Amino acid sequence: MNEIQRSIDGWEGRDIGQCCSQFILEGPLVRAGAKHERHNFLFDGLMISCKASQSSRLPGAEFRLKEKFVLRKYRVVDREDSPELRFAFELVGREEGGVVFYARSAEEKNAWMAALMMLQCRCTLERMLDAELQKEEQEQPLRLPSPDVYRFTVRDSEENIVFEERMQSKTGIPIIKAGTVDKLIERLTYHMYADPNFVRTFLTTYRSFCKPQDLLTLLIERFEIPEPEQSEAELESLWNGDQPMAAELQRFRREYVQPVQLRVLNVFRQWVEHHFYDFENDPELRTRLEDYITNPMQLRGKSMRKWVESINKIIKRKMQTQPNGISHNITFETPLPPIEWHTSRPGQVDTFDLMTLHPIEIARQLTLLESDLYRAVRPSELVGSVWTKEDKEKNSPNLLRMIRHTTNLTLWFEKCVVEAENVEERVAVMMRIIEILQVFQELNNFNGVLEIVSAINSVPVYRLEHTFEAVPERKKKVLEEAVELSQDHFKKYLAKLKSINPPCVPFFGIYLTNILKTEEGNPDFLKRHGKELINFSKRRKVAEITGEIQQYQNQPYCLRVEHDIRRFFENLNPMGSMSEKEFTDYLFNKSLEIEPRNVKQPPRFPRKTTYPLKSPGVRPVRQVGVGGGIRGHPAPLERDPLPKITFRSIAETETESMTSLPTSPNTPTQTPPPSACSDLNSVFMDHDACSNSVFAPVLLPPSKFHSVSCGSLHQLGEELLKPPPLPPRRKDGSSENKLNSRSDSPPAIPPRLRTPLPLPALPRFGRGMSEQTDGSSSPPPPPPPRPHPGNDAPDLSVP
Repeated sequence: MNEIQRSIDGWEGRDIGQCCSQFILEGPLVRAGAKHERHNFLFDGLMISCKASQSSRLPGAEFRLKEKFVLRKYRVVDREDSPELRFAFELVGREEGGVVFYARSAEEKNAWMAALMMLQCRCTLERMLDAELQKEEQEQPLRLPSPDVYRFTVRDSEENIVFEERMQSKTGIPIIKAGTVDKLIERLTYHMYADPNFVRTFLTTYRSFCKPQDLLTLLIERFEIPEPEQSEAELESLWNGDQPMAAELQRFRREYVQPVQLRVLNVFRQWVEHHFYDFENDPELRTRLEDYITNPMQLRGKSMRKWVESINKIIKRKMQTQPNGISHNITFETPLPPIEWHTSRPGQVDTFDLMTLHPIEIARQLTLLESDLYRAVRPSELVGSVWTKEDKEKNSPNLLRMIRHTTNLTLWFEKCVVEAENVEERVAVMMRIIEILQVFQELNNFNGVLEIVSAINSVPVYRLEHTFEAVPERKKKVLEEAVELSQDHFKKYLAKLKSINPPCVPFFGIYLTNILKTEEGNPDFLKRHGKELINFSKRRKVAEITGEIQQYQNQPYCLRVEHDIRRFFENLNPMGSMSEKEFTDYLFNKSLEIEPRNVKQPPRFPRKTTYPLKSPGVRPVRQVGVGGGIRGHPAPLERDPLPKITFRSIAETETESMTSLPTSPNTPTQTPPPSACSDLNSVFMDHDACSNSVFAPVLLPPSKFHSVSCGSLHQLGEELLKPPPLPPRRKDGSSENKLNSRSDSPPAIPPRLRTPLPLPALPRFGRGMSEQTDGSSSPPPPPPPRPHPGNDAPDLSVP
């Protein structure tokens, strides 16, 4: 069959060997209405009609596929001879029209008809035989061990298991509504079918009605299946080689023992793969499992040994990963964006605050932190609302860590607002928080967005009318859009969550609310005939919620961790030593102090801080990476074009790299030497294709400096190089239209001096990206005059 398939060009779909088991006949036939004769192959499941191949794309192909007929969809009908059509028969489809073929002679027609009728009748006979065998099996059910010896062979009844009415899975498997522990374990490893959804739900929720040690004991007991009891006469017949008795025992091993044991091993594998924390918290549990599955007495057959090898590999891999299951050794396709800094610099931990750190980096580091906290939460910390009970610190440590972080961050935002007594400071703080919210939205950190919404809507902040009046309208609009996410039962939030692409940090509060409603609104047990059955439908609803949580736990953020900033937010303690009530009263009293009730103007307070209130914005600094691509924020926050003026670094290898300047650079803590400023002037150039700059690029001789950037001027050496000569001026009337007056034209390149000058004032780069320096004892030559409309504009170029 494989050779026949290789000889057919244009074959598509399943291989012939996958849908057929026997080759029957081949020969020429003509389809009615076709011009040419076709070569046909008949198998026990297919009839293939081909045409002789004249120009084949497939080497060695003799035929080209024309049609395939699945025989179970057709029936064969004999056609009487007529003057127009002789030796014909028809394949009549159940859903499609008929197809008429005719042979060359009556003998060929009889051969095809006999083969097709045999296959058609054989299918019917096979179905009848299968039905008869199934009926016999039902009349002679599989013989199982006694329930007194093996507890998992108790017959199903309403006292031990209940199924959902008129509900089945897509595969036709009945859905369990309630049952005893023994019946749930039996269905977990059922011999007649596998139910992956039930296995997933059971392993997620079983801790609400069974301990891990007890589950392992039950699974081991389920694995060790005794053989059915035999009477003395049956044993004697078996020893004498009685075929019916031997066949019955083989059937029991084949249809019951082997499927159950393999499904127990599958549960072990799923357990260690997706819920290894049970074994981390209880080393004895892991030791028991390893000792049992590696016992040679339990391994029967090659398939079982493969299952055991797979389980052992998973255990070793899990033992080498992080305790919370999150791998921090992640390789990203794109380079990580650089850390953004504002007035606080790297290492200046004592100066870290809402207004001194860059809003982009605050949002990034909080997103990374909250993503790790979210991804660390396990399903077992949610089932049964264990985070609200006495042993919550033991049962839900990661969830409580996430809840406390969310609470502390919300209170910290509130505290930052109300402690800014000066109205200008307070407005700046409010705008900075809204900027962080903007970055949260770009990063899909919905938990962070709703933390800020909660802080803004808190009573101490929400009542500050004069503060909100001073916030620009565009910032208010951003805030209003974020507030709408939580309205109407989080309708817009849920729609947006489904529409975005990970990574993201969903709002955890809505999951906790839904789980609490499910847990409190449904009983743990259902009573049937005086007996309590485990309400598994309730566990299934909770598992659906935890499954939604897990689907967002797999994708990490392509961002760089700044450990000092991360520790700052990990150690946030806005309440200090105050109790929750004392802190709440403090925030409200502070809010009344800065904006009393019913005042037209808020009281005036002096500024307490000296740092600038102007924000650096939410536009990330962009850099050219190693591969030449621009690096910055993973998702651009502003679509306005960035400044087009860049620095050009001069290296001994004659390579170039670009480093763009922030629109509002921070003042360096150390004054650069004059040589550094000279270097900046010498490499200051416009890279816009439509630039009106009057300067052509000037290349300097090789220098030992490998890079020049605004943030690293203090690292430049004292060595001074001889500058190139200034390009001569040349008048050209045709350049008059090009050299219109520009306020942001860069100054002329000053020469480098052999002796250092007195320290000039620090350069400040404004919107026009121009540099200004104070005068000195030996000032550089004046820049060339700027052209004016109506005058001949000088053309400066390198000769």
